[in-house]
Amino acid sequence: MLRKRLVAGNWKMNLTPSEAKKFVSELKGALINKDAEVLVCVPDIDITAVSEAVSGSDIKVGAQNMYFEEKGAFTGETSPLMLKDAGVCYVVIGHSERRAYFHETDEIVNKKVLKAVEQGIVPIVCVGETLDQREQGITVDLVRLQTKIALKGLTEKQVAEIVVAYEPVWAIGTGKTATSEQAEEVCAAIRNVIGEVYGKETAEKTRILYGGSVNGKNAAELFAMENIDGGLVGGASLKLEFADIVNC
Repeated sequence: MLRKRLVAGNWKMNLTPSEAKKFVSELKGALINKDAEVLVCVPDIDITAVSEAVSGSDIKVGAQNMYFEEKGAFTGETSPLMLKDAGVCYVVIGHSERRAYFHETDEIVNKKVLKAVEQGIVPIVCVGETLDQREQGITVDLVRLQTKIALKGLTEKQVAEIVVAYEPVWAIGTGKTATSEQAEEVCAAIRNVIGEVYGKETAEKTRILYGGSVNGKNAAELFAMENIDGGLVGGASLKLEFADIVNC
């Protein structure tokens, strides 16, 4: 089955609204690949400026996080209704930095996934292991468990429309990258567990990304793997190198 490629940039906590607007204006002119879906996941304060700047282009805008309630006394949080109204169509959920620094559990990730899907926002669900966990040989078991819990309560149709991103924690921002074979092994395991729970047809439709020091030099090899449908790109998404990744 042919799954549409997705290259998503995760800007993390970088770029002011004015910087963001200038950057995406330059990025638009550097993109020549019309076959891949292109997404920038930006800080909440940049969403409006970026949405305006990408108007008329094929670049879509995503958020990096959201709360699992629609409104209420949750100071500092952003609801899915706010994101939708601002033009967001994707949201990153369960990134390892959210899990490590803000103590998000698998259960919280699941609540956010369910709420995003309910509100028509496509979640990019992040799963992945630390270096210690990889050295213990539990990578596949851990990622299978994270995936099962994150998607709990979704229907087959809903799972087919979400995105899962495999991000080995040890490769995020370190310059280290999983080999294409390592990345493929885990992405295949994710597809297998989705198939076990939701059926093979659903698994074949679900897009699975690799994230972890993706750059212009290694992207083509990674994206050539059978079960890798694109990338969740960190540092390189803040440079015009992001266009090179998309164009490859």
